[in-house]
Amino acid sequence: MADTATAPAPEAPPAKLDDLMLAMDVVDTLRHEEALVEKELGQDQRDEALKARLRQIYESQGLTVTDRILDEGIRALKESRFAYTPPQPSFATFMARLWIRRKTLGPVLLILVGLVVAFVGWQIWRAGEAARLAEKIRIEITETLPKALAAAADAARTAATDPDAIARIDTLVAAGTAAQKAGDADAMRQAISDLDALRAALVQTYQLRIVSRPGEDTGVFRIPDVNEGAKNYYIIVEPVTASGEVLSLPVVNEEDGKTHTVSKWGLRVPEATYNAIRDDKSDDGIVQDNVLGEKPSGTLKVSYRMPVETGAITEW
Repeated sequence: MADTATAPAPEAPPAKLDDLMLAMDVVDTLRHEEALVEKELGQDQRDEALKARLRQIYESQGLTVTDRILDEGIRALKESRFAYTPPQPSFATFMARLWIRRKTLGPVLLILVGLVVAFVGWQIWRAGEAARLAEKIRIEITETLPKALAAAADAARTAATDPDAIARIDTLVAAGTAAQKAGDADAMRQAISDLDALRAALVQTYQLRIVSRPGEDTGVFRIPDVNEGAKNYYIIVEPVTASGEVLSLPVVNEEDGKTHTVSKWGLRVPEATYNAIRDDKSDDGIVQDNVLGEKPSGTLKVSYRMPVETGAITEW
């Protein structure tokens, strides 16, 4: 007797798309209708109650649903086959969400990146500017200003012939050197400026002439508040260069202690000098011997032709 070959079991036909969609619809309906089934029913009774309820729902809609479809839907519900389970949070899911939202987040990210790049660039530029400024100050304090200080001091010493002027130059140089050690560029510039002004004053020459023009005072006197029995005598003078220019010079007013830049002032003189100049003017209204002193080059002092005293006024 010949062996009878065992025929392979027929494969289940692939589920049709309509059946699959219907099973998914059953699952969705189950999720909404399952709460209507009594909780106390047993599992088997519960499944039968669900099938009965589902069949009633679909028949009310004019749809015929087989037991296979209903069983498949109930089984899919239990297996959570058509339920979406969100993935666990991770870097991959985070990046995936960003990629999904790239059209919305892209412009925002571009703006943020642009702001970060601009901020970093500004910080780099600021640091560079600070470094350049620090280097500029360093060069100025260690090279530029020391050379300028030395040049101004040499020029002033070349012009000076008076020991007091030379001592003044040394004082200004010492101030500039101390400022360099302290890193004070402003103080160094001030010392250089003072040396330049001192040199200009040293080379300047003029005559200190007595004012005797009509309508103007030649001399005045003051009675001090502290001693009403005394008098202070002043001759009004003005500095005139060889070309006839009247200069404006800084003068300390002994009455207020302030320095005023003026073109004429009252120079304090002894009573004898005051009287001699008054008598000179009394003859014809003009002071013939009108040069009270002369300031030569190389010194800050005026060489006087008549006796004078220390002190001056700028208003009378």
